[in-house]
Amino acid sequence: MLDNLKKYRVVLASGSPRRSELLKELNVDFETIVKSGVDESYPEELKAKLVPEYIAVKKASAYADMLAADNDLLIITADTVVINEHKQILGKPHSAEEAQAMLRALSGKTHRVISGIAITTATKQLSFSVKTKVTFHHLDDDEIEYYVNRYNPVDKAGAYGIQEWIGLMGIDHIEGSYQNVVGLPTQRLYAELKEL
Repeated sequence: MLDNLKKYRVVLASGSPRRSELLKELNVDFETIVKSGVDESYPEELKAKLVPEYIAVKKASAYADMLAADNDLLIITADTVVINEHKQILGKPHSAEEAQAMLRALSGKTHRVISGIAITTATKQLSFSVKTKVTFHHLDDDEIEYYVNRYNPVDKAGAYGIQEWIGLMGIDHIEGSYQNVVGLPTQRLYAELKEL
């Protein structure tokens, strides 16, 4: 499948082991190249739901030198955000205390997880975003503390990984792509790569 990708050297520009695993599951041959110091800022006035796609495109621009030097290169960049009921972005927590506070705020409520993806070659760029609604059951303080202490989710937007213990016991239901919440909306990505 995806025979049209054989003419490209596919690069996943993400250090996320979850994204890498999901792309492997799609049977895409790729390598991972992560540039350090990529600017992930965005304009304050930008609506929260537009931020991940904006950042994914911005991340791709960091690879402009590689794209200029290799016409066969295809770069996949991604960004995922968690948006609470107040339309605020919950990024990666900086401490265990912040992670616990985020999970308390998500407990018993529905939030949105939006991933932005950019597919970039030397001659074109395509970007899109995918939204999933996630509803947590009520989490008590002991459960939150156990999860944060055991899984240390400081590398995860919204302070949780749906594929981990908290997702198994705490998520009541989702509307949309499960893989999107993990970090890569595989169905949409596959469809877009197929059309290249």
